[in-house]
Amino acid sequence: MVHHQGGSGGTGEPGETETTAAGETDARDGAGARLRARLAEVEARLTAQRRAVAGIVESARDANVDDEHDPEGATLAWERQQAAALATEAERERDQLLAALDRVAEGTYGVCEVCGRPIPAARLEARPGATRCVEHAT
Repeated sequence: MVHHQGGSGGTGEPGETETTAAGETDARDGAGARLRARLAEVEARLTAQRRAVAGIVESARDANVDDEHDPEGATLAWERQQAAALATEAERERDQLLAALDRVAEGTYGVCEVCGRPIPAARLEARPGATRCVEHAT
């Protein structure tokens, strides 16, 4: 995986008109910045969930709790599973965001992997790691 910004794609030749390429570079830079900000949020959420799981495991270690017969044990098991599931979800989103950053660097971010048409901005706003347009999302 690349995980960095690519160049503008222009040659820098004198007299070259790069309005489209410059606009594309601006869009990639903006997308990359939004993805990195979202990635930071997800990383923080992942760290918090991992801490929560570790805390639950640690508190249950000394409690001598019988999950089957102690009502409190069932609660701890549920909380541990819930925190672990949220951590797994955050890991999945992190992986999608890292892949999206790779697509930004490659110049393919925001392009449907099925039909090659642009993915609507509203979809990318809602699902920044989207690889398909709404028509091909299913």
